[in-house]
Amino acid sequence: MSDAFQGGLGDLMKQAQKMQSDMQEKMEKAQQVLAETEVVGEAGAGMVTVTMSGRHDVRRVVIDPAVLNEDKSVLEDLLAAAVNDAVRRVESANQKAMSDLTGGIQLPAGFKMPF
Repeated sequence: MSDAFQGGLGDLMKQAQKMQSDMQEKMEKAQQVLAETEVVGEAGAGMVTVTMSGRHDVRRVVIDPAVLNEDKSVLEDLLAAAVNDAVRRVESANQKAMSDLTGGIQLPAGFKMPF
């Protein structure tokens, strides 16, 4: 192989490594921001709200006192619905952040950020 070819290949490899390093750094920053992000899921027209972090940690649950007069199963259903709503909102925020980070490039099905 010629020295020019090897030098060009070496430069190309260095550029690829730098791009990989830059993307990894951006991913780590995005993960940190997402982990600190909070979303609020709700059910029963806001009678039950669940605040969840980007890591799916439930931070707060607020229950309207009027719901406490209902049957236990109603409260359980509202709580489950509020948690599910919060999970969907976290997933949506994560997808948007990944789309912004990758410039809209579609990632393979099942690809998830490592949370």
